[in-house]
Amino acid sequence: MNYKTPLPRKSRHARIVHELGTQIVSGQFLPEQRLPPESQLCEDYEVSRPVLREATRVLVAKGLVRSKPKVGTVVKPRNEWHLLDPDVLHWLLQSDSRHSFFETLVKVRNIIEPEVAAMAAANAQPEDLTAIEEAYERMEQAEDLTAMAEPDMAFHLSIANATHNELLIHLYSIMLIPVRDYLERSAALFKDESLGLLVPRHKAILTAIQHRDPICARHAAIAQLAGVDDLVTETFRTDPLSAKEVSYDH
Repeated sequence: MNYKTPLPRKSRHARIVHELGTQIVSGQFLPEQRLPPESQLCEDYEVSRPVLREATRVLVAKGLVRSKPKVGTVVKPRNEWHLLDPDVLHWLLQSDSRHSFFETLVKVRNIIEPEVAAMAAANAQPEDLTAIEEAYERMEQAEDLTAMAEPDMAFHLSIANATHNELLIHLYSIMLIPVRDYLERSAALFKDESLGLLVPRHKAILTAIQHRDPICARHAAIAQLAGVDDLVTETFRTDPLSAKEVSYDH
């Protein structure tokens, strides 16, 4: 007789967190709605109550739910979610509202990124410049947007590191996680000439930082973000159906 090998405890716990988190963020469970009872979830996921409660505690820590005895686990309002949590960011970009959320993210980048570039131009050490230059060279060598996603993230993280502001570096690194995810998953929607437009705009940021020019670095970052915003808007305006066809499965 063949017996089903149970998943390790950690894997079962991670699966519950991922699936319930995705369902909450995508709106399958609405704010103030109770999740199914513990007994049902334990049966659905074939886990014990301790494993389920461990997963629930993670969702509580991410601000997605509150859990009380005799009440159950209830979805919290969206404005109480921890939107800078990497998992929550990832689930938002998997949801049906991912493109709307990405537009929101671009607006936040418009506030932060130009100042990061300006601070990098003022504070960069030689080793910082080397890291930025190396990342840019890899961006130049990328054949498509999918291949450019990783060096693009390295480029922007290197600029953030060059500010030598620990809190800003941490905030910025979290913010860039969904940017890379979005580029990798949506690359097929962008037109072929997109790469040729994006790379020179990054070059302008690099040049300004190399010349220790905070004002030019700030303006170059603004121009680069405007280009990204226009690119995303135009892509989904002209091909809205394709946006719905992108696979967001792991």
